[in-house]
Amino acid sequence: MTLATAKGRSGRAGGPGGRALDHGAWFLVLPALLPILVLSVGPLLYGIALAFTDAQSGRTEPTEWIGLLNFQDLRQDTLFWESFRIGLLWAVGVTVPQFLLALGLALLLNQNLRFRWLARSLAIVPWAMPEVVVGIMWRLVYHPDAGVLNETLRDLGLGDGRDWLTGLGTALPAVIVVGVWAGMPQTTVALLAGLQNVPRELHEAAAMDGAGAWRRFTTVTWPALRPIALSITALNFIWNFNSFALVYVLTNGGPGGRTRLPMLFAYEEAFRYGQFGYAAAMGCVMVAVISVLLAVYLVGRLRGADER
Repeated sequence: MTLATAKGRSGRAGGPGGRALDHGAWFLVLPALLPILVLSVGPLLYGIALAFTDAQSGRTEPTEWIGLLNFQDLRQDTLFWESFRIGLLWAVGVTVPQFLLALGLALLLNQNLRFRWLARSLAIVPWAMPEVVVGIMWRLVYHPDAGVLNETLRDLGLGDGRDWLTGLGTALPAVIVVGVWAGMPQTTVALLAGLQNVPRELHEAAAMDGAGAWRRFTTVTWPALRPIALSITALNFIWNFNSFALVYVLTNGGPGGRTRLPMLFAYEEAFRYGQFGYAAAMGCVMVAVISVLLAVYLVGRLRGADER
């Protein structure tokens, strides 16, 4: 009876205390939540609302609600959908080599090599550099007259070089190379962290059973690494699809729109031509595409978790 009474008192005392704890938790989360609401959610909602208006820069008349008119115009805008195609080519062209090269580098850095600490430090240097600095540096590398790349080709007798960033056939591949180089370190770090969590005993047991390096990778390493690989690849694809600064500094969308990504197209519509409502509609389309990609990724992760 005494124990039951004590439990009852404890439950009654814990009820308000639990609610107070919940309120306290909200106060702890609020400082981190406010910047997200103000700087991310708020502008996103404002941009979605702006897509349904005829907002323009320098306009003296009040902005009017025009419904789906911007989206109807966007559906017939072949230049935008061309930029969308280029954006997908860019995202795939950067994400796939980025992952494959990062996986190879992570496997190498996971070995017991001399000066491994130095190699790991140097591998993350591109990640620490701002995209604007990376773009300026690679513009110098690709310079048609004094660039390191053309000078090397001339020294090797492989031609007089070319203007990589203004050629119609070379601009996009040249920019993709820079995107791979700039984004590979973060993928390498994530994969290296996953490799270090694979127990060495499993590799030793597989080796004792006669499994070669490739068999050990497919049966031991890859199953443990697959969740991290899927996560970092999905995030890299979304990040690359939304790229702006790197391509803007390198080519500004040229030549002839060959490197004009959707984000660059929306930027030009908004800040060069002053069509804020139309640019916001482009942003809504990109948000919708990214939301679909995220939904597919999350559904895949949940199914994988259920299977396990």
